[in-house]
Amino acid sequence: MTVYENWERLVRATLQREQLRSAGQRPGQSASGLAGAVPPSLGRAANIDAILQAADEIEDVDPNVARILCEQAYSMSQDLDPNSEGRGVLQFKTGLMSVIKQKLAKKDGTTFNRQHDIEHLWKFYLNYKRRYQVEDIQKEQQKLRESRIFTGEMEARVLELRRAYSTLRALIDVLEFLVGDKVTDGTSRLIMEEVKRIKKSDAALGEDLTPYNIVPLDSPSVTNAIGFFFEVKAAISAIGYSSDLPRIPAEFKAAVLRSMDMFDLLEFVFGFQRDNVRNQRENVVLTIANAQSRLGLPTDVEPKIDEKAINEVFLKVLDNYIKWCRYVGVRIAWNSFEAINKSRKIILISLYFLIWGEAANVRFIPECLCYIFHHMAKELDAILDQPEAAHAKSCTSSDNFVSYLKEIITPIYDTLDAEVKRNNNGKAAHSAWRNYDDFNEYFWSPSCFHLGWPMKKDSSFLLKPSKRKRTGKSSFVEHRTFLHLYRSFHRLWIFLFLMFQVLTIIAFRKGRINLDTFKIVLSVGPSFFVLNFIESCLDVLLMYGAYRTARRFALSRVFIRFTSFGSVSAFVMYLYLKVLDERNSKNSDSTYFRIYILVLGVYVAIRVIFALTIKIPACHRISIVSDRWPFFQFFKWIYQERYFVGRGLYERTSDYARYVAFWLVIFACKFTFAYYLQIHPLVEPTKIIVGLQGLTYSWHDLVSKGNKNALTILSLWAPVFAIYLMDIHIWYTLLSAFVGGLIGARARLGEIRSIEMLQKRFESFPEAFVKNLVSDQSRRMPLPRQYAQDLHKAYAATFAPFWNDIIKSLREEDYISNREMDLLSMPSNSGSLRLVQWPLFLLSSKIPYALELAGACEDNQADLWNRISRDEYMAYAVQECYYNAQNILQSIIDDGEGRLWVERLFREINNSISESSLLVTVLLKKLQLVASRLNALTGLLTRNETPELARGAAKAVYDLYDVVTHDFLTPNLSDFFDTWNILAKARHEGRLFSRILWPTNPELKEQIKRLHLLLTVKNSAANIPKNLEARRRLEFFTNSLFMKMPPAKSVSEMIPFSVFTPYYSETVLYSLSDLRVENEDGISILFYLQKIFPDEWENFLERIGRGESTAESLQDSSSDTLELRFWASYRGQTLARTVRGMMYYRRALMLQSYLERRSSVGVEDGYSGADFINTEGFELSSDSRAQADLKFTYVVSCQIYGQQKQKKAPEAADIALLMQRNEALRVAFIHVEDISSSDGIIKEYYSKLVKADVHGRDQEIYSIKLPGDPKLGEGKPENQNHAIIFTRGEAIQTIDMNQDNYLEEAIKMRNLLEEFGGNYGIRAPTILGLREHVFTGSVSSLAWFMSNQETSFVTLGQRVLAYPLKVRMHYGHPDVFDRLFHITRGGISKASRVINISEDIYAGFNSTLRQGNITHHEYIQVGKGRDVGLNQIALFEGKVAGGNGEQVLSRDVYRIGQLFDFFRMLSFYFTTVGYYLCTMMTVLTVYIFLYGRVYLALSGLDSAISFKAKISGNTALDAALNAQFLVQIGVFTAVPMIMGFILELGLLKALFSFVIMQLQLCAVFFTFSLGTKTHYFGRTILHGGAKYRATGRGFVVRHIKFAENYRLYSRSHFVKALEVALLLIVYIAYGYTENGASSFIILTISSWFLVISWLFAPYLFNPSGFEWQKTVEDFDDWTSWLLYKGGVGVKGEHSWESWWDEEQMHIQTMRGRILETILSIRFAIFQYGIVYKLNLTGNDTSLAIYGYSWVVLFVFIMIFKIFTFSPRKSSNLQLLLRFIQGVTSIGIIVAIALFVAFTDLSVTDLFASILAFVPTGWAILCIAITWKGLVRSLGLWDSVREVARMYDAGMGMLIFAPLAFLSWFPFISTFQSRLLFNQAFSRGLEISLILAGNKANVQA
Repeated sequence: MTVYENWERLVRATLQREQLRSAGQRPGQSASGLAGAVPPSLGRAANIDAILQAADEIEDVDPNVARILCEQAYSMSQDLDPNSEGRGVLQFKTGLMSVIKQKLAKKDGTTFNRQHDIEHLWKFYLNYKRRYQVEDIQKEQQKLRESRIFTGEMEARVLELRRAYSTLRALIDVLEFLVGDKVTDGTSRLIMEEVKRIKKSDAALGEDLTPYNIVPLDSPSVTNAIGFFFEVKAAISAIGYSSDLPRIPAEFKAAVLRSMDMFDLLEFVFGFQRDNVRNQRENVVLTIANAQSRLGLPTDVEPKIDEKAINEVFLKVLDNYIKWCRYVGVRIAWNSFEAINKSRKIILISLYFLIWGEAANVRFIPECLCYIFHHMAKELDAILDQPEAAHAKSCTSSDNFVSYLKEIITPIYDTLDAEVKRNNNGKAAHSAWRNYDDFNEYFWSPSCFHLGWPMKKDSSFLLKPSKRKRTGKSSFVEHRTFLHLYRSFHRLWIFLFLMFQVLTIIAFRKGRINLDTFKIVLSVGPSFFVLNFIESCLDVLLMYGAYRTARRFALSRVFIRFTSFGSVSAFVMYLYLKVLDERNSKNSDSTYFRIYILVLGVYVAIRVIFALTIKIPACHRISIVSDRWPFFQFFKWIYQERYFVGRGLYERTSDYARYVAFWLVIFACKFTFAYYLQIHPLVEPTKIIVGLQGLTYSWHDLVSKGNKNALTILSLWAPVFAIYLMDIHIWYTLLSAFVGGLIGARARLGEIRSIEMLQKRFESFPEAFVKNLVSDQSRRMPLPRQYAQDLHKAYAATFAPFWNDIIKSLREEDYISNREMDLLSMPSNSGSLRLVQWPLFLLSSKIPYALELAGACEDNQADLWNRISRDEYMAYAVQECYYNAQNILQSIIDDGEGRLWVERLFREINNSISESSLLVTVLLKKLQLVASRLNALTGLLTRNETPELARGAAKAVYDLYDVVTHDFLTPNLSDFFDTWNILAKARHEGRLFSRILWPTNPELKEQIKRLHLLLTVKNSAANIPKNLEARRRLEFFTNSLFMKMPPAKSVSEMIPFSVFTPYYSETVLYSLSDLRVENEDGISILFYLQKIFPDEWENFLERIGRGESTAESLQDSSSDTLELRFWASYRGQTLARTVRGMMYYRRALMLQSYLERRSSVGVEDGYSGADFINTEGFELSSDSRAQADLKFTYVVSCQIYGQQKQKKAPEAADIALLMQRNEALRVAFIHVEDISSSDGIIKEYYSKLVKADVHGRDQEIYSIKLPGDPKLGEGKPENQNHAIIFTRGEAIQTIDMNQDNYLEEAIKMRNLLEEFGGNYGIRAPTILGLREHVFTGSVSSLAWFMSNQETSFVTLGQRVLAYPLKVRMHYGHPDVFDRLFHITRGGISKASRVINISEDIYAGFNSTLRQGNITHHEYIQVGKGRDVGLNQIALFEGKVAGGNGEQVLSRDVYRIGQLFDFFRMLSFYFTTVGYYLCTMMTVLTVYIFLYGRVYLALSGLDSAISFKAKISGNTALDAALNAQFLVQIGVFTAVPMIMGFILELGLLKALFSFVIMQLQLCAVFFTFSLGTKTHYFGRTILHGGAKYRATGRGFVVRHIKFAENYRLYSRSHFVKALEVALLLIVYIAYGYTENGASSFIILTISSWFLVISWLFAPYLFNPSGFEWQKTVEDFDDWTSWLLYKGGVGVKGEHSWESWWDEEQMHIQTMRGRILETILSIRFAIFQYGIVYKLNLTGNDTSLAIYGYSWVVLFVFIMIFKIFTFSPRKSSNLQLLLRFIQGVTSIGIIVAIALFVAFTDLSVTDLFASILAFVPTGWAILCIAITWKGLVRSLGLWDSVREVARMYDAGMGMLIFAPLAFLSWFPFISTFQSRLLFNQAFSRGLEISLILAGNKANVQA
């Protein structure tokens, strides 16, 4: 082998690396080779990749031509980038040149002659064209297209032709380049004529080589059916260039192969990018076409769009713009709606879409787009009145270059970018920079027009922030404080405070309601005004940062409210004090009381009037009318601020009444409970404590003397009040569970909840299916004659193809086996048999049982039939067997005598049946014998014909004849057949049954197979399907058929939709190495999956024909290896699983469209009944595929796909593979290109859309330049935003990449989309909520808990939120959005950095504020993956809790809290941020209670009070703490779960599941989860730090190391748990209770449970957490981590010091430092209280004692410093230090001994001192960390670090010691495995193998 050959092999191997991955290549697909390695910078500008692809194709046919093409590609790359500056260009050129050098030498050593290249290439071109018969195929296609009849064979030829087209185009391009201007000879002229002909007239070639998305608009199509749909033709015609439009100057270059249209005009005028124009041209065409199809398809020769369709689209697209114009008081850009014609409306729609399509990040600023559209529409209006079009001035630069992007969008983007840079990657305060909302709200005022047009560069809007000066916020500032909770929901807090005040007053008045009590109750008046004044003060305070830039009206309202509430509060307070004076005065005339009542009455009347007019639906019209009067307008403005969003947030009266009634029930329960069990029991103890005098304190009291024991009362009331504030959520949970259950039952959920129920009701499925899921068009199909008499047969025939495709999909997914598929499949019911044929799993074992009944029959025929008919499916089976046997025998017997016997036999039997004399005609005891002979015959006929089988079949028929004639029939009839001359003669001559017609008719073969199975399948099919997931899916689908849903429209009339999936870098498809790699226990993913899904693994092997194979043996075949990768990926949370699921929508639409088109043709056109439901090959139907593409688009936004391709990442190859396998899949990504300029290398960003071309390579459809890096905000919404321009349709479903879908659910999608027109209130739905099924809950207990919790929320929880509460938001995927509504209002998420970290829910907020309506529907479901390990779950919950913390600060929550009516606001609060606040209050209650008790214990007041007076205030405390405990352990979280279980599983299963959950310690899990939510929610509001936390979506069975758990939970759980434990120890040590230990246990059990759960749950739920070997390894790992010093670049997972530094990063601001300092002071109570309790101090309570304790603490610190000091240089100093340390050690021991011997210091005091000093040391440590800079400047930082290390070491040892002890006992580990994986054990899975490790099994 030559050097050149070796070099070429090396180069090709390198360049083909991506394409030649054995498992990633489609069977039969050649690799792309050199073409796949073209750098993006070269690929954009020329078709080099197409030329190289042609070279690869031609290489084996003609190496000379391949060489010419390679040389041409090299020349083009050299011209494009002569200096090889682009990324990867130099490597590409080098490799290509080496290949060319090899090609220049032939194998025999001769060289190619370049002089004849052109001639050689031309001849090859002509031969290639003749070879593929291009012109003939094109003509044939055209004829077929006109006839609209297509076959699968034609589709295959079209695919082949596409490849040929691509190669021909590359050849002609190279020929054109080689000829150039040198047209000298005949060949050159022929070549140039061919070039011109192709460019101008070869439409088919142009269509397949001009990239297009769905509709080939840039060139006419003869291979894509979509261009021939009437509605599409009409839409294309509608955007055409009409005569009333100005002409475009000649220099403008439009597409050659299509006519000029409106988009060309807009491109010329405004300088829109060509690909943006192409993208939006298709978008508008599809939007208009689909709007027309819903009104009816145009059938004229030249179809036209109805005006009504245009008006519908126009008003939808420009609705927000019209509302904006009205709000800011500006005239819209057109005179009137009626005055503008259809053409002008279309051009305005097109203009808006073009503005939006190129707006990039400005799409998040919808009113800015309105402003831009307003001015550009006016410019366009002026230009349209001119005879010739001109460039718009606003888009024209000083050098006359026209660019909308550069002149309009880029300046706004640059300002956005400058503001984003101020946020310090999300660490800066929100108040320090303007976010998207601030920019958008600039346009909510008429003053926005000061910006001018073209926009003034020096305007405040475009003002960029300087380093020192902020630009100022809009009218809302997101200051980081808990005060937002009060400000946003002040009505709730005021209501709760006032009710508490009223109930307390009544309780202290002993329940007496009289005038005196009434006067005291009226103290709520001053309280109300003071609380409102506090809210107005917060308005003033929290608007700091926006005073310079906020609108004047907003500022005026804030200060008017501040002054008015301040003055009114003072006035009312004064009046009430006078009222109290009158009350105390005996001779009062109550004048002030009357005035006070009058003032309150007037105020209440005004508030009620405004509440009615603004909030109550029935009175809203009065509110609109009253707007005419300035007086009302002013007071309404004061009462409720007016924004562009949030207007009209009211519901219809009936809905309002429902949710008001809901909350009134809750209030009745809550306040009854509060009064009798919380407030009333505390009244008497409070009175006693207030009256106590001269109490003795055991410490030096500083604050309590003379204030009537206020702190004691506070410690008594505080925990009760805390529970009072949060227990409304408990009542909400209980009532919502009850209401949700009722609504679910009413919706018929859970009616079919077992396979037995499914079988019993199967007979009713076809009718329900047809009525709900089949369109009117299909239902109107002309029925064959035999169907018309029996509607049930027609229903079954319609139902069968859908049911069978569902079963087929289950088989493809390996949930069922081939046998199960046969048993579950339903006959087509299209044959001559009038009886409905049911699936065999319903009829299995029925015939054998019926034979037994018949054999045992002693009665008459009627009784026998009655017994059989008790089982309706047995009756069906018997009848079908009889009719099938008759039909089969008549079909296969060829001789005349035999046919006569069959006819006479069945005539006799039929007559006897009709005369009820069957038992007289036949001997039923012999029926079993007949069945066996018939079974033998059908067994032979099911096989392929051979001479031996034919003879065997003839003998089997004769045996059947013999048994029937001589055994089965009664003697009379038997003698008749024996003596029948014709039969006797044939029998004597040996002709009887001698010739059998072997069945060839598919229908007959199916009948034979079915009869054979009916006779042979004897085991019950009650367990079919065996797979639980298959059962669940079929049960849910069949149950949903009986649920209320809108009727289905035909596919042509349905609402079009897109599915949209954002993807970053998650797993696309498991590689073989991913599947094989083993973890530390020797477990690979593949091994895990084989054990978890054993039945699915067997089904998979059966499907690929490798029944007994092992995973290793599959590697022999690349196709099997690929199937293995997909099988594993479909069981994980991968993109491949999501794509497969979403592409079921297209499959369902193709099936539905195919059947509808069949039915529309009709029987009279030649179709038989069987043709209606014959769906074989429906996926190859061009019309059905085109119809599906017209209605469905799937875009995956793979943000970094371009970078992945450049790096040759496996994810890129896997994504390309998905595109190859799914022709309708589109991938959008951000492409970054380095461009050389005078300023150096600059980056250009492009938003691209690609699909797979005919060669399987990426084909770029659109490339739209962006103004800069699109990631200015949060990554996911920015990823969605850049790609949303490529979506189509009127609806868009947002799907995360860990979701799944099912074919049976996809069939219901068109029903769901009709909900957009449903009656759900005064507003049409804008978001349709869907039910989710969490598919990750099947193995571990944790996954089960999480699955149940999530399922409860996404079903019952959201059911109640949507109805009756009307506050459902968007909580993530898979909701379906009204696309046109949302893209014109800011998109489907918000993206501002950090504040919108939970980006999804803001889509719901935005939709609601903009008068949308969000509903919830449960007849359709989508699969969802969830986190399955404790660490994953904790990270996920931390992310959500942090997101909710940011929501507290947001303007969206503030506005909803302010603008909803009171009751709807309550629903919103308790289901969003209020849930997390109540969760935090649950934990805080423990702290409040324990700190109160510790205060009483250490101060000595608990014993003093008990001695002074026998009181019992524990009743209220018990009630409060019991409520807290039930919330803590998740009982109230479980209530909705249990209700859901009862509804969908049944009562017994629900109770069983609940008990199992408790046994698996779900209470520990929920308590732990409580701490996670509390920590992240509280810390986010205090300090920020919310961020996206990658949880990982893998299979979690590995053991988590102790150190990893410690790092994750140390600050969130362990520190807090140890603090609670310390409080409990102090309380037990120094507290006093009359009943001793029992009282302590009762009061503190919930607290101890919390401590244990928070400390040990991570290890309890850790696989192999109690195995001794693992424990030893964990200890070594933890100690090495703890002692490792770290350094620059060392991560926290490797070094304690690095981790410790990372843990302090959240403390950034001065406010945060002050708050942390204040919170840390609480630890001082321990030392202050305990030193006075020591035996050493006696009864001395002087302050000096406390001072001495600090001296002792200082001595301890110095001793610690001596022992931890380590000199680095001098060895002499080291010796001295060791001497000092030794002396100090001896001195400490001697000192302690002397103190114990000669003073009152006891050993108990030593332990007490530890309790005192440890918290103080922690407080000092926290404060030192908080003021890190100051401590570092004092040189104390190293000492602080060592103290912190010691604390972490101590905490770790406290946790580790019990774990190590329990690890000694092997049964603990066994118990834990059972606990963690009980679900798996109950299903017979081999978890023990997984936990023990595969290696051990292999060795064994």
